[in-house]
Amino acid sequence: MKNYRLLEHTADIGFTTQAHSLKGLFKKTWLSIVDIAVEKQSPIDRQKHKYVITQKASNLEELLVNWLNELLSMSAALGLVFTDIRIKKLNHQFIDAEASGTDVCNYKINTEIKAATYHQLKVYKDGFFWHAQVILDV
Repeated sequence: MKNYRLLEHTADIGFTTQAHSLKGLFKKTWLSIVDIAVEKQSPIDRQKHKYVITQKASNLEELLVNWLNELLSMSAALGLVFTDIRIKKLNHQFIDAEASGTDVCNYKINTEIKAATYHQLKVYKDGFFWHAQVILDV
């Protein structure tokens, strides 16, 4: 079962997701992008490459975009698909996390994603859940 819902959009791809915690929301948002972008093709290489990712921003929306775009950039530059995320520290202006990934050759590319955008971006808490709406430039 998918952790996100695709949104109708004319030229790009949009989705929404939710989680009980802000850490969970940031993790689910990234894993939704992975699910949209790639599909496992072969048994996954057990060798995982770990990277520390820290980002700062002036607000939560900017932090989410920075986080997603840093992961997209690193994935492209290193030829890795990051599927294991451990967020150590997160507040409305800072994230410190560890991302582990395996070689992209173990996956079929379904959609090449250029970046997460600010277009129609939403990050908010409603009751017990954190929600995000993200539009991706493809």
